[in-house]
Amino acid sequence: MNIANTAIDETKILDVTLIEPRLKHPTIFEYFDALKPGDSFIIHNDHDPKPVYYQLMGERGNIFSFEYLEKGPEHWYIEIKKNAVDSSTGEPTVGDIAAKDYRKAEVFKKMGIDFCCGGEKSLKEASAEAGIPIEEVENALNAAESATIVDAYDYDKWPIEFLADFIINTHHQYVRDNAEIINNMAVKVSEHHKANHPELPELATKVHYFLQDIQHHLQKEEEILFPNIKNLAAASKNKTKAYKGMVSGPIQMMKMEHEHSGDDLKLFRKLTNNYTLPADACNSYKYLFEKLQEFENDFIKHIHLENNILFPKAEKLENSIAV
Repeated sequence: MNIANTAIDETKILDVTLIEPRLKHPTIFEYFDALKPGDSFIIHNDHDPKPVYYQLMGERGNIFSFEYLEKGPEHWYIEIKKNAVDSSTGEPTVGDIAAKDYRKAEVFKKMGIDFCCGGEKSLKEASAEAGIPIEEVENALNAAESATIVDAYDYDKWPIEFLADFIINTHHQYVRDNAEIINNMAVKVSEHHKANHPELPELATKVHYFLQDIQHHLQKEEEILFPNIKNLAAASKNKTKAYKGMVSGPIQMMKMEHEHSGDDLKLFRKLTNNYTLPADACNSYKYLFEKLQEFENDFIKHIHLENNILFPKAEKLENSIAV
């Protein structure tokens, strides 16, 4: 599309070529943050501003569109639009539903509905993505309300610094206790059974890099994000200053990495036919599949606690006190 053939409001154009280099990205972010949901502006540049896209995705998350109106070679015009909020139904997201009642999270888990990395979807969207009629999901959720509570903890009422420590000591520790066991078992099973099951070498390789990535991810949370969350909580209690972005920026990066990890777990299920054991499976083969499923179950709850409870509480606190 050529900008000359497009009817646009010139007052919406930010000419980045006129801005001092060190101020270009901060200015674009100021314009974006000032947008109301559904509004947009256009940036004009003399080269492809793709790095802006990645920075926006990393620091603000998937809440915008990035449409090229003209793609060089001399002029680049991109319309950046903040996604509109669909409030027509007033329905909570699946993440909201799971955060308020973990019995309902168990329903989502059994039905294969992603309430962790896909927690921002509406119930209708998530049901459609899972290929399950929404009426069936709603009936299961209603039944869960009258069921015995499966989780005695009301995580949403915990102080955020306590919840962060709980996640580290429970779920981060689980990863560290089991990563080497699962990795070694995947290699062993692949070596012994790859002749009859050619998918196993790929599974072993993917598991290896997945576990490496997860442990690097935990390190970033423990060294950067979680200490910032605790500092934010302390600032709130002591009525001292906190700065904008101290948790919201890292949170967006962590959520993106959660999504990548969720995709890896889906790939493991695909490679293993949902962990269906073949007729010639030995005890090690069986143990590997059990550990991978156990890891996935822990991961689901782990990411649910972060994406749907800890992170929203931290961002809300940051918005209330940060300057």
